[in-house]
Amino acid sequence: MTLSLFNQFSIPQFMGIPLILPAIMLPATMIFMASNRLLINRISNIQIWLIKTFTKQLMTPINYKGQKWTMTLMSLLMLLISMNLLGLLPYTFTPTTQLSMNMGLAIPMWLATVLTGLRNQTSISIGHLLPEGTPPPLIPILIMIETISLFIRPLALGVRLTANLTAGHLLIQLISMAIITIIPTLPTTALITFMVLLLLTLLELAVAMIQAYVFILLLSLYLQENV
Repeated sequence: MTLSLFNQFSIPQFMGIPLILPAIMLPATMIFMASNRLLINRISNIQIWLIKTFTKQLMTPINYKGQKWTMTLMSLLMLLISMNLLGLLPYTFTPTTQLSMNMGLAIPMWLATVLTGLRNQTSISIGHLLPEGTPPPLIPILIMIETISLFIRPLALGVRLTANLTAGHLLIQLISMAIITIIPTLPTTALITFMVLLLLTLLELAVAMIQAYVFILLLSLYLQENV
């Protein structure tokens, strides 16, 4: 039973070939782009409005030098939201439940923000490791603590996204299995549990979007410290 619960997080294969690459590329085809028509359709209009709203929310606190990251961060945001929502459909695979993929996104982006800070403002970036006014005996300890907190940021980014999506998927599957089990004997209880499952599914829709937004928001905060 334990294995069957976690089988949904294993990478599907076809003729021995992992299908994670098509699963990552498929959401990009769901983003409608502007055509040569005079008026775009409503779906494209809603997407453009949402992208503009997210862009304004994320990039307003960042100075002019950090505005160069706008396209990168927004592209990553749309990719994460699309993959998270796509994974809630039946018989689909969620690539963002794989810790390896999330760390593959978090580490390079975090490292890019750190290298940007070391290049543009070396003294200020290094000065973040030691708060101003620290007593001399505490200097080595605080430098070690700040260094550890700096290197744990990408781990927190990847684990947070993986843990939230994995927990939600497991909870949905456990409740679904419980409904199937008790529906012959306790139909009323099964109906109430099904209503809970619907509410949980709505919650997972919100979590899928919120976790993608939090991932990009934290990256923008790291960028704000280094530009």
